[in-house]
Amino acid sequence: MTATELAPTGAAYSRTKARKAVWASFVGTSLESYDFYVFAYFSAIFSGSLFFPELDPAAKIIGAFSILAVSYIVRPIGAVIFGNLGDRIGRRRTLLITITVMGVATGAIGLLPTYAMIGLGAPLLLTLLRVIQGLSLGGEWGGSILVAVEQVEPKRRGFYAALPQLGSPVGTILTAVLLLVLPLFLSPAEMLSWGWRLPFLLAFPLLAVSLYLRLAIDETPLFKTLVATDKRERIPVLAVFRKHPYALTVATAAALLGIGSYSLMNTYTITYGVVTLHFQYQDLLVATTIGSLLQLVTIPLFGLLANRIGSARVVLIGAIGTLLITFPMYYLLQFATFPILVGTMIVGGILPTLAWAGLGGLMADIFGGPIRYSALSIAYSIAAVISGLIPLITSALALATHSAWWHPGIILAALSIITLIASVIAGRWKAPVDDAPLALDEIIAVEAGPAVQLAAAR
Repeated sequence: MTATELAPTGAAYSRTKARKAVWASFVGTSLESYDFYVFAYFSAIFSGSLFFPELDPAAKIIGAFSILAVSYIVRPIGAVIFGNLGDRIGRRRTLLITITVMGVATGAIGLLPTYAMIGLGAPLLLTLLRVIQGLSLGGEWGGSILVAVEQVEPKRRGFYAALPQLGSPVGTILTAVLLLVLPLFLSPAEMLSWGWRLPFLLAFPLLAVSLYLRLAIDETPLFKTLVATDKRERIPVLAVFRKHPYALTVATAAALLGIGSYSLMNTYTITYGVVTLHFQYQDLLVATTIGSLLQLVTIPLFGLLANRIGSARVVLIGAIGTLLITFPMYYLLQFATFPILVGTMIVGGILPTLAWAGLGGLMADIFGGPIRYSALSIAYSIAAVISGLIPLITSALALATHSAWWHPGIILAALSIITLIASVIAGRWKAPVDDAPLALDEIIAVEAGPAVQLAAAR
């Protein structure tokens, strides 16, 4: 019996602690998602005019989206830094650092002087803050999953690993609401002058709430046991690459559909829908918001399903379902009516959501305690970097095929097949690759305190 398979009752696991942990994880991932989407919108609409006014229109767009891409590029670096910290100093302490760095960097964007105020220093400061955001993002997701799943027994891991994933649709909804509401109260001139700062400044109160919740949670039983029994890896990040490259590859491949489909549907497909299919931008925004609202229901349900059949099977079902509906979905989009748009966004969102909901549990099943934070962070960040290239790759395919109706389907089908294969492999894993063989009495003794530890030693 291994540490990650143990499910001692009473002493090691507390439902109260688990609920606090998952709530703190959810708020943190919501802030992460909000920060990402609000900056993506800002890059497209405002940053070119405010931070690159001397460039021609095409160069402004390139400059704006180059800064957007920076956070993807540095995420693996953040995963290495904070993943290693998470496996050495603890999940809770590391998450307090990452959420603080993210919240302060995002809020600081709302305080930046523009090019008109300080010249070239403005885009340089913006790039620096985006780099800081990307580094913190690299360590946020893995820790958010772990403080939830390591507070509960393995048989409930699928559900608790799915709940932090609610942060993504919540961040999307919050961003969409701001984009719909702010123009009702501010003119375009006011938005360009100072209104664009408001969504970024909102990160400060969101950070305060997240810090309050995370300060209230306890370190996970598994990590405390690893410390007490001296079974931590000396350099966890190196152990991931040196000892378990195959497992890391499988975890990264399993993440591609859940992350990549979001990049395809919420970034490229919106642009494709406006430019090629001639939908109104507001219609697309409403459709994606409806899809995100449904995820608030489907993600917990898929988490419950993962408790029953396993997280890897949930990801597998999502990959198969997405593969089956990919080309019919994009074919129907050619018939540009709003009901069809909403329907395809819903169906096209629910099935990849299965892969997204099961992802954290799948990775936690592959990796055990000593390198788990590092492995989850690195795998997720590599998949995010690849996913960040998807709009560019899909645009290139559109040019090559003269925007044939099926060209986005090629990308989504490829993501589905890769994740399908990875989930089959992950489902056959019998035990985590880095098992730390801990006896049941070791876990209970660490949780129960010095008296029990002394009795166990005797």
